[in-house]
Amino acid sequence: MAATPNRQFKNICVFYGFDYDKHKEFVEAAIDLSRRIAERKLHLVYGGGNRGLSKLVSEDTFVRGSQVLGIIPRALKPLGSLSDSPTGEELVVSCMQERITEMLNHADAFILKMAEYEM
Repeated sequence: MAATPNRQFKNICVFYGFDYDKHKEFVEAAIDLSRRIAERKLHLVYGGGNRGLSKLVSEDTFVRGSQVLGIIPRALKPLGSLSDSPTGEELVVSCMQERITEMLNHADAFILKMAEYEM
């Protein structure tokens, strides 16, 4: 069996649909993730909103010197986007499907966590 070369990646997408108000351990993990992204000089791609762990990671990663790209659908832009605080570049797209397509186009690796809602 032939050895496969290590694949290097430069752009990582973090997509967390999670509100962390009651979960201090998630905040600590998000800050640790942003530190590791910046240490490795990776670029961050995220959903462009101003809520949840993705926004926390984007702000902290940007402060640590990494490039950040927020990709947000036009319909969600009035609800909050990068223009509220300077955390990098913003790409406004027409719909959610285009958002996912652009995330796939701009990132080499993904960290995903979708929300688990309590009923």
